Amino acid sequence: MQHKLNKGNLLDEDGNLCEAGYDFSLSKTYNRKDIKAHKLRIKEWDYYYIGNDEYGLAFTIADNSYMSLVSLSLLDFANKKEVTKSIMSFMSKGKLNLPSSSIDGDVSYKNKKVYFTFINKNSKRHLSIIYKGLHKKINFSCEIDLIEINQNSMVIATPFDKKKHFYYNQKVNCLKASGYFIYGNKKYNLKNNTYGVLDWGRGVWTYKNTWYWSSLNALDLDNNVIGFNLGYGFGNTKNASENMVFFNKEAFKLEDVEFKIPYKKKNKEDFMKDWKIESKDKKIDLSFHPLLDRFADSNVLFIRSLQHQVFGIFNGTIKVKGRTIKIENLLGFAEKVFNKW
Repeated sequence: MQHKLNKGNLLDEDGNLCEAGYDFSLSKTYNRKDIKAHKLRIKEWDYYYIGNDEYGLAFTIADNSYMSLVSLSLLDFANKKEVTKSIMSFMSKGKLNLPSSSIDGDVSYKNKKVYFTFINKNSKRHLSIIYKGLHKKINFSCEIDLIEINQNSMVIATPFDKKKHFYYNQKVNCLKASGYFIYGNKKYNLKNNTYGVLDWGRGVWTYKNTWYWSSLNALDLDNNVIGFNLGYGFGNTKNASENMVFFNKEAFKLEDVEFKIPYKKKNKEDFMKDWKIESKDKKIDLSFHPLLDRFADSNVLFIRSLQHQVFGIFNGTIKVKGRTIKIENLLGFAEKVFNKW
């Protein structure tokens, strides 16, 4: 069942979701003050990924109440290399003041080493980043503009099977990127086929969970802008999945999906062998050829995050309303993340 959300408040007076479902825009109003769960359980983040077939950039500003995280990843697909650096602070408790909407409001973090600013105004976004000594004393900086090609987005309000716990999420796909980044002494002007996605998340999560997420945002050989958001694995999704496909200025809701990751011996997943991403009705039928696994395993006291964010090439088809959208040699990512947080 796919239930479309109505406009209104996200949470009721008890701090539970008023309504679970999906939409193509932020139809529900989120307010941190409406949350009734313990304040240290609140998690809020803005995550941007921007890339093309040569390189990728990922930026995170997150306030998880008991800790904050500011992170940057630089990915080199030609040489199959990546560098990720993060700065963590404890007991942030909402002090980063992440906005209650993705539509308007700026996000920033500064210290002696980094300067992160996400400026957001009227569907135009500007990312200004400085990271001193990102890798081997090599500095990074960028000035990037993002414009929404498709006015539709993936929005889902998902409850957990625990009172006062929920996730309100928007994925803004097909963000056309322009600008540049500088790494060391070399300046990289963003190519015409560079697109991005915003992962905007607000909620109260359970302590232990796993998610699967895949995102594509690319320009095909016929100059069509194609994107998708595919995922599952957490919360009660009986009212809606988070699956959508975007084609130029259109958006289409999709049903279930499954990531079929191959296994090594001893029942251990082999993330660098080819995956299949499919739906039961076969309307989603994709193959995924990995190029680079951005692997991380952070394990500190009672907190753990085991991440395999794998970048690679998608091929296949997605069928919607009598139309077949072809995916041919387009680069995106698919990930599996396990958290105790």
